[in-house]
Amino acid sequence: MEYPKWKYALVAFIMLFAALYAFPNIFPQEPAVQISPARGSVIDEALQGRIEGVLKGKSLAHKPVERTADRMLVRVADKQVQEQVAAALRAELGEKYFVALNMADTVPSWLEAIGAIPLTRGLDLQGGVHFLMEVDHRETRANLDRRYVNDIPTLLREKKIPYRGVNATPNGILVQLTSAEGRSQALAAIAEAQPDLVAEAVQGGPENFDVLATIRPEAIVGAERHTIEQNITTLRNRVNELGVKEPVIQQQGMNRIVVQLAGETDTAQAKKILGATATLEYRAVNESVDPRQVAESGRVPPDSKLYYTRQGEPVVLKKQVITTGDQLTGASATFDGETGTPAVSVRLDAAGGRRMLDFTSDNVGKPMAVVFIERIPETRIVNGKEERISRVSEQVISIANIRGVFGPQFQTTGLDSPAEASELALLLNAGSLVVPVDIVEERVIGPSLGEENIKRGMQAMGLSLVLIILFVMWYYRFIGVVTVLGLLSNLLLLVAVLGLFRATLTMPGIAGIVLTLGMAVDANVLIAERIREELRAGNSPLTSLAAGYEKAWGTILDANLTTLFAGLALFAFGSGPVKGFAVTLFVGILTSMFTAVVVTQAITSLVYSRQRKIKAISV
Repeated sequence: MEYPKWKYALVAFIMLFAALYAFPNIFPQEPAVQISPARGSVIDEALQGRIEGVLKGKSLAHKPVERTADRMLVRVADKQVQEQVAAALRAELGEKYFVALNMADTVPSWLEAIGAIPLTRGLDLQGGVHFLMEVDHRETRANLDRRYVNDIPTLLREKKIPYRGVNATPNGILVQLTSAEGRSQALAAIAEAQPDLVAEAVQGGPENFDVLATIRPEAIVGAERHTIEQNITTLRNRVNELGVKEPVIQQQGMNRIVVQLAGETDTAQAKKILGATATLEYRAVNESVDPRQVAESGRVPPDSKLYYTRQGEPVVLKKQVITTGDQLTGASATFDGETGTPAVSVRLDAAGGRRMLDFTSDNVGKPMAVVFIERIPETRIVNGKEERISRVSEQVISIANIRGVFGPQFQTTGLDSPAEASELALLLNAGSLVVPVDIVEERVIGPSLGEENIKRGMQAMGLSLVLIILFVMWYYRFIGVVTVLGLLSNLLLLVAVLGLFRATLTMPGIAGIVLTLGMAVDANVLIAERIREELRAGNSPLTSLAAGYEKAWGTILDANLTTLFAGLALFAFGSGPVKGFAVTLFVGILTSMFTAVVVTQAITSLVYSRQRKIKAISV
């Protein structure tokens, strides 16, 4: 029974690779507290000293504080100390920083450098929260109406078409013209400048020269899809503030988003961050009044509104909005070409660019402000029932002078640092939400339940593995020992591949692994029975070994192909736990075919090829 040396080398290489990439799973996670900056805050050495001072003052034992550019990590011995550290830091740092409970890896850095990381445990294995969030698309439609109510008058003024008014109605945008000629001109102008609108003359009396503009259905669908995408991007950025590893954020239907945060235990903080919606507004600064006097007296000009900056400084802005965040198409941090100071490059859509061009043409040298508006959900008990309300927070995040006339693309300057420029770009890109998102379903899985799931899952897998090992070793003797080695190799290779592809292990995933082990035994049983048939037919031991593997391969392939197709179908049409099961099943089938046929044959060949004369095979 000759076995090519290159196959021995291939098996050795693959199993060494599997051992290396499965190795990180022996390093346990340890409790930790993560500190991330809120808007306007920074992570620096002074903060680290402050944190260490608080922990030392309260005699809370911890490992050395780890600091990176965007977060700090305090590792502790157990979960009780973890909660005490989190409580102490929240009281000290307030709302300027996000303090979140986390589980930190202890994998050596050299393993992480080559991409060898432990399997990420899913929501059902380490606890966490599950949110089902619903986007209010009625607000999407209302925002579209408001946009066109603002854009159409600008268009009519540009074309010098006299009109009496432009208003949003349940049937569309009603444009009231002063003459039949003006109505014809307005119809042509709207058709040319606003392709997403369908404008028609309204039949009425002799003095009625109205036009009704309705939004095309495909434009509404596109706006709804864009809103969902914006929300998912924003939620993903907000989850980063919580420090959750491998979050699940995905669209469900046309108006719902599923968010799963494995390992997150501070549900109140998660709801506060995820439930808030945000938008941006560009407004002109009212320089004719002293903002401090306005704040003290409370007398605000009728055309203006009092705001505050992140530093708490008052500023008076015009009520008229120049453009809003829903007209923004992109933003990136950069540096001003003239002064070299930090800046943010902003891009607007056609309508927003036109309005910005009109404003800057008349206001060169004057300041313009960026207002960041958040809708933060809160829960209160009214008459014994839980009631959801929203608190709106409006904050000026940037004030800069207009240096020249610009339209859809411009720079926002006057920023203090590159970090602030990056933060503002992030807010512009991910914060430009105008549609509220409500949490319609919430489930919490406690860490203790997750630990119980792990315990029971591992018990099931361990018990099944032990029973399989005892049976095959008793029934198939030496070939049974080879089968056990193949099973262990399969498990090692499966864990390595799942870790390499950043798969998340769930309870259905563990079920898939157990099923894979059972099917791997099936393949080895087929091989062993083929060998026994060849021996009963009077063939020599070595010939029986070779024939057993060769003749069993076709049957093994046929049996596993059907399971592979089933796994692909489950992955394609399933969701959540079903996909987790499908992934482990699919990968497990591939690894079991390799180990059952190639690895076990290499072992048997290595053992029997060294014997000059084989009288019998222990099977």
